Amino acid sequence: MSSSGITPTFGATDYVKFFGAGALAATLTHGAATPIDVVKTRIQVDDAMKGLNMVKAGRQIVAKEGASALLTGFGPTAVGYLVQGGGKFAGYEFFKKKFIDLTGSQEKATKHRTAIYLGASAAAEFFADIALCPLEATRIRLVSQRGFASGLTTGFMRLAREEGFRGFYSGFVPLLFKQVPYAVGQFSVHEAAVEMIYRSIGSERKANLTQLQSTGVELSSGVIAGVAAAVLSHPADTLLSAINKGAGDKSQSATTRMFSLAREFGPKRLLLTGLGPRVVMTCGLVAGQFVIYAQCKALVGAPPGIEIHKEESL
Repeated sequence: MSSSGITPTFGATDYVKFFGAGALAATLTHGAATPIDVVKTRIQVDDAMKGLNMVKAGRQIVAKEGASALLTGFGPTAVGYLVQGGGKFAGYEFFKKKFIDLTGSQEKATKHRTAIYLGASAAAEFFADIALCPLEATRIRLVSQRGFASGLTTGFMRLAREEGFRGFYSGFVPLLFKQVPYAVGQFSVHEAAVEMIYRSIGSERKANLTQLQSTGVELSSGVIAGVAAAVLSHPADTLLSAINKGAGDKSQSATTRMFSLAREFGPKRLLLTGLGPRVVMTCGLVAGQFVIYAQCKALVGAPPGIEIHKEESL
């Protein structure tokens, strides 16, 4: 246990294991979802595809550009989320432990568990996004601006050469508006869903769950969390795609530009355009990440996450 007696002690090796498991979970799922993300981004930023559903938009892209166009941005996606995913999952474990310890007792931690989940996920995502932003900017340029570059290295170098630091981080504030709500929905709703499932089955059955049943808990709670993450982050995701394509007044600050575009787009486009494909993609991403993260932690012998759920049965 830690010096406060509330949480176990996690050493550097444990956090390396958390990072590795989170990195693998994020890069595998985001890499696999690249075709869906390409279609979603095109629907958001290409006027010719407004109103098209995911299947029709995908067919149109393949017909005009070939099937390989659906893998545009795969390189920066895989590398970016390798770093971001590791930082996010390890960071969540770190900040969750710190915030639990700050409460001073297990009872207070359980009482304020929602605030702990929200704070830990937001803090972890903020630091992870610092590493993600340059690669995310490169990815969206590759997807939204056809012919921008042939891949990750050439796209990254062109953006660095032509726009430098500002090009990489012009979308940082919008990225935070997208990724922080995403992470808050992902972790907080997942924790709540897992708690609900465990309380519904009772502590005795929980203690005797098979590996398959535990995976089912992670999968089902991940799907629920995925819906929340998609809905919460979608408006900023639309704005981020537009900003990285070059929309808006470039003389304005990123925040001002984001709000100007929000007024221009209107609520319907911000909330609904491309939301269907994003919900489908995000449910798969989030559920897949929690399943892979749990399995990888078990494989490398990482300690389990700290639970502050209510234990009473429903």
